[in-house]
Amino acid sequence: MEEIQKAIHQMEAKQTEEALHTLQTYLPEADEEERFTIAELYIQWGMLEEAKLILHELIQRYPKEQELKVMMAEIHIDLEEDDEAIEILDQFGPEDEDYLQALIQLADLYQSQGLFEVAEQKLLTAKQVEPNEAVIDFALGELSFSNGEYSKSIPFYENAFHHQPVIADIEVAARLAEAYAATGEFEQALDYFQKVEEDNPDVMFRYGFVAFQAFRNDIAIHVWERLIKEDPYFQSVYPLLAQAYNSEGMPKEALEMVREGLAKDEFNKELYHLAGTLYHKSGEKEEGYRLMREAVALDPGYKEAVLFLIENYKSDEDYEAIIDLINQLITLGEEDPFYLFELAKAYEEVEDYKQALVHYENAYPSLKEDDVFLKSYGYFLVEEGKMNEGRQVLEEYLAVDPTDTEIEDFVSRLKEE
Repeated sequence: MEEIQKAIHQMEAKQTEEALHTLQTYLPEADEEERFTIAELYIQWGMLEEAKLILHELIQRYPKEQELKVMMAEIHIDLEEDDEAIEILDQFGPEDEDYLQALIQLADLYQSQGLFEVAEQKLLTAKQVEPNEAVIDFALGELSFSNGEYSKSIPFYENAFHHQPVIADIEVAARLAEAYAATGEFEQALDYFQKVEEDNPDVMFRYGFVAFQAFRNDIAIHVWERLIKEDPYFQSVYPLLAQAYNSEGMPKEALEMVREGLAKDEFNKELYHLAGTLYHKSGEKEEGYRLMREAVALDPGYKEAVLFLIENYKSDEDYEAIIDLINQLITLGEEDPFYLFELAKAYEEVEDYKQALVHYENAYPSLKEDDVFLKSYGYFLVEEGKMNEGRQVLEEYLAVDPTDTEIEDFVSRLKEE
């Protein structure tokens, strides 16, 4: 045992190679108890393969020692050798002291392999052995929750919460809050969020988000303000808190929160989008447009920002701005057929009919079943003197919307001409 103590002191002194050499040299003459101690040290030091060799030998000598099998199974689990771990754990029976632990570990292994029904069966067997064991109820709750069976998870979580509020450093109240939120029972979810004691940033964020979903902006604002105070770089909260302020008729606070968020994360497209919306709404249109264009510059595929710009440019009758925007997007590879449709209409408004026709034609293959597009395209073709093509497109429109009697009469007159 002196050599083992010597190795421990060497490891504590960060003399790793010397410590391992001491143990390896002493191992052949060590007795069974010392070998077990060396295996424990190897596990502690992360040398799982070396520990496995020692435990394998000890298990052969002492096949009824359950502790050795539990340790070996845990090593297999850590090494992601699930089949080997299952083979060992399946050897435990109801008469064994570690039977309950073995069932829980088996359930975890089967769950990781996607065998959820087998995992659940192991846990239900464990629950028959220990009906009031919080860890088992929690594991059943976790299994149901991970499968999206939120309602099913709630009774298990509640049983666990009643006996043991914190399991494996997880507050069960937080899990209950998420489960109730997932079933749409927001008030129950908020009650459990209030029971969570640890100021965990992720839990606080979810607490605020559930309150926001439940239109309890007062709670969301309170929780998120505290979150930002404790963790100013929790960037996901800034746009949501700004929206909560805005919903509560607090535009100044909303803009201030957006500015604070952009100071922390200048590449957050959602913050630029929100800032653009808020400035535009407050009457500062140019600043609103500038910020919204920043959002699109960060992500040309950000449709929400693009559509905001298109719709508001149309309201301002600034068709040149629409043309510039969509042509830039096309250059960047964003060839959405609806963008081509908007581009065609914008060119039509500025009386560049040649370009309008090009983009109508380009949009047609993708939008030939869209009634709004077909109606606009058909009228355009007729106005350009392309009567036959226009009539054909308008007939395609009537096939989509046969209730439009006005267009039906118009097509009839075209046929007569």
